Amino acid sequence: MTDYILEGALELGLKQVFKRREYKYLLNAEEYTNIRKLLTGYMSEDQYGLTTILSLYFDTPQYYIINRSIEKASYKSKFRVRSYGTPLPDDPVFLEIKKKIDGVVYKRRLEIPYELLEPTLATKTDCLEKYQLTVADNQIRQEIKWLFGCYTLAPKALITDERVALFANDDPDFRVTFDFNVRFRDNDLILGHGGNGTKIKPPFETIMEVKATGAYPIWFSNIIANLHLVKGRFSKYGYVYQHYLNKAGKKHVTTIV
Repeated sequence: MTDYILEGALELGLKQVFKRREYKYLLNAEEYTNIRKLLTGYMSEDQYGLTTILSLYFDTPQYYIINRSIEKASYKSKFRVRSYGTPLPDDPVFLEIKKKIDGVVYKRRLEIPYELLEPTLATKTDCLEKYQLTVADNQIRQEIKWLFGCYTLAPKALITDERVALFANDDPDFRVTFDFNVRFRDNDLILGHGGNGTKIKPPFETIMEVKATGAYPIWFSNIIANLHLVKGRFSKYGYVYQHYLNKAGKKHVTTIV
């Protein structure tokens, strides 16, 4: 198990711990085409190209977690399980705790093979104690265990999209992602069954997310200014909850979250 986690994380080039700011821009088709052209020479696609991402979101029976997020609390968190493509038993999946405190995003994730996902969740990670986890992995495991001890969490929605990720040629930590074709389902919440679902229909085509540990590079700020792009707010899980899951309150929805 330990060897699997370490080698898997390195092969995928995925970090376990993040601290950064994330900004969203909601683009129409023309804006997406224009910014992709202007980023040429400054940024490159990562080695995975177009990737299908499956994210299984957990919440309480009363949807406490997403409602707190919608209320724009200064501190909010979420728990999800993510896979890159439909996982096979030996493929990695990631148990992720994502927190946002005063605009700064902290993400911690634990990688396990998909075949261990069900027992891990059923035992609130206790089944992982028999494996020799690294110190960092065990710390994240304890945080997940604490979260499940505080809240009655269960999977509520499986959200899937296609993503293209870019990194700056002179700073790999500066990243821009583009998400398309967002869809969801609130039944058959099993990652191994693939990413089919109902396509959501927000008033834009593409979600651009900028992930930065500091200020934007000057060249990127200039591109954003020249295209007159402005930051927006959008949560995939929040949108699905407000427009599809919270059917009783659907008619009261007035904003995109």
